[in-house]
Amino acid sequence: MLATFMFGAGDVRVENVPDPLIQQPTDAIVRMVRACVCGSDLHPYHSMPASSQGTPMGHELIAVVEEIGADVRTVKPGDFVIAPFAFQDNTCVFCREGFQTSCIHGGWYGSVETGGLQATLARIPLADGSLVKVPDVDPTTADEGLLASLLALSDVYLTGHHAAHMGQVEPGKTVTVIGDGAVGLSAVLASRQLGAERIILMGRHTDRTDLGREFGATDVVAARGADGVAQVLELTDGEGSHIVLEAVGLMPAYQQAYGIVRPGGIISRVGVPQYEEAPIGFGSLFGRNARLAGGPAPVRAYLDEAIPLVLSGRIDPGRVFDRTVPLAQVSSGYAAMDAREALKVMVTV
Repeated sequence: MLATFMFGAGDVRVENVPDPLIQQPTDAIVRMVRACVCGSDLHPYHSMPASSQGTPMGHELIAVVEEIGADVRTVKPGDFVIAPFAFQDNTCVFCREGFQTSCIHGGWYGSVETGGLQATLARIPLADGSLVKVPDVDPTTADEGLLASLLALSDVYLTGHHAAHMGQVEPGKTVTVIGDGAVGLSAVLASRQLGAERIILMGRHTDRTDLGREFGATDVVAARGADGVAQVLELTDGEGSHIVLEAVGLMPAYQQAYGIVRPGGIISRVGVPQYEEAPIGFGSLFGRNARLAGGPAPVRAYLDEAIPLVLSGRIDPGRVFDRTVPLAQVSSGYAAMDAREALKVMVTV
């Protein structure tokens, strides 16, 4: 089978490797229908040290079940499924509390043991907790737009939803989204679904912010840094934003966030932080009684409610995909996203 590996910064290769095998009775083997490249995949693409042993890549997938272990009960061969970007048992204490990305028995794709999901076939640990069946959809005949939106539920849209959920977005609130990447645009769409009164999108790429307006942004601020903060404050009569959703993960974005959050407001971060320390003192959070929330999205917690929204056409999060490449050419997808020539790349078999 074909599988994607990263051997160092900018060095993505598709290799022929043995098919995965059932290792535990709770495993399943699935065949890729669609995968994609994540913005977080670009972090190692920029900085990974060169290695002779590649790292398996990919954590977003819709697929068909090929084989199941003896203990798997909730899916069977032939089922069309969504695989959230982390695996979990969905039964431990943290899963029951809605934080499946902290599952006691769970983990992440992309290791030698688990492999990646940018591959023809993949082994899914804890399949009963890690795969969710999509009802009444045949992936061989389904509309491409529907497949794109279902794929978005494996990570990107529900990461944006998680940002909004943790930020306590609700009717009557002003929300500012920092970042016009796929997660930021998803956060706009999720904020609209949750009833935000005003949604300010901070981004400077017109093709992306135009989609953000279609998703529900009421205002766009292209400026960054102090100028961007000043413009958001002007839009909010100097009061700031009730909720700030930070979808970038870099320190300048965090600094913008605490510059525009309203006293008593919430900053919710889902951009994977590329820093270990961040200001929380009087001039940032403390002085404003502001709260900090967010983290890795527990996609599994939201999937059961999100799938019917996609199937009914109430949301169309797959519009963030603007380029498609075959698995054998996935390296071109990484390059296109890195050069900002593509917003988010879908991968086909």
